[in-house]
Amino acid sequence: MLGIKTQNLAKQLAQRLIDRKRTLSVAESCTGGLLGGALTALPGTSAIYLGGACLYSNDAKEFQLGVPKELMIEHGSVSEATSLEMARRIRQAFSADIGLSITGIAGPGGGSENKPVGLVHIAAVSARNQLHKQLNIAGNRDQVREGGVQASLGLLELLLSLEP
Repeated sequence: MLGIKTQNLAKQLAQRLIDRKRTLSVAESCTGGLLGGALTALPGTSAIYLGGACLYSNDAKEFQLGVPKELMIEHGSVSEATSLEMARRIRQAFSADIGLSITGIAGPGGGSENKPVGLVHIAAVSARNQLHKQLNIAGNRDQVREGGVQASLGLLELLLSLEP
């Protein structure tokens, strides 16, 4: 369950998208649907939320979304390059105005010295802009996942502020 602050931000952004008649699609890895769920909590979001995909494995990212295997081998599935490509591909797949993505290591296992638990990459892509942010979120699995959703919403908010 997401906190009230995160839920309220998601509802505000969904309303902003509705008001601006901008569409959105989401590709999620470490959050497993929480981001899409937060964005669709407001009634009427079917006008702006075109769809999303939960892509936990590299194979899913490759075969369902088209993220090149070579890109993930070179940069890792939790990386700037992969998060940007996920956002581009989900935007394209749904013909959305904006693609939003998140990939990370929520834990408690799966981390390494180079890519520790709590490492999260998020991206937001439109026809005019592409934004990326790397995060190192401290806490347990739930805290990493909620922190990732909250940061993704913040990145979406920034992207919207750059758009006409």
